[in-house]
Amino acid sequence: MALAQTQEPAPPPLSPACDVPASDLSSPVPMPNVSARLQQMKPLRILAIGSSSDLAYGAPSGIKSYPMRIESLLETSLKGSDIDVINRGLPGEVASTSAERIKSEVVTEMPDLVLWQVGMNDALSRVDPNEFEQTVRSTIGWLRDNHIDVALVGMQYVPRFAKDAAYYEIHDRIRRIAEDTGILYVRRYDAMRFIAKTRANQPLMMSDQFHLNDLGYQCMAEYVARAVIASVYLRKFRPAGK
Repeated sequence: MALAQTQEPAPPPLSPACDVPASDLSSPVPMPNVSARLQQMKPLRILAIGSSSDLAYGAPSGIKSYPMRIESLLETSLKGSDIDVINRGLPGEVASTSAERIKSEVVTEMPDLVLWQVGMNDALSRVDPNEFEQTVRSTIGWLRDNHIDVALVGMQYVPRFAKDAAYYEIHDRIRRIAEDTGILYVRRYDAMRFIAKTRANQPLMMSDQFHLNDLGYQCMAEYVARAVIASVYLRKFRPAGK
């Protein structure tokens, strides 16, 4: 299947429960390899890698992980496109381990885009921020050298860690890495914080106040899918004057 050249896709709308200001979500950036695949009407392969959220770990059976939902959202927006999302998340994984797995998975799966959910376990494990930053930057460089687009899916907002300096330091490093390298950064922390502060009766996490619930996974998928579409069609969705 292929994307019709004349079709004008729209980024998937956010559901009312997941709606947040655009400034709390992402800023579109060029994704040349993904754009080229779609323009050439070729199948698009996406590798999702990271921690337990990729697998809906800890959630009741039957709850779909965010990569499973993203595939459906993208195919709905990119009508006629063949989208394949490969889920390779592992619970408890830190960036250095993910970085090694990314390289081996790329050789096997040959993705056009890597969605890297990163930072949570590094912050909780008190990984040195400089080491974390070096790992992420070098991996982004390796992916680019191999003509693979990459998007960083940021940490989630957990109220009990909101004043934890080490937790926020890793969050801030991810933001700076994305800005410096010009890659897509999905501001999951900001989006979840907005919902927590404006719709307190709408929790995105389970009773353990750490793992996402069904709505949390749905919102995560919507945020990532919308950010990817807006970046693929950068010129169409870039704000006026930018």
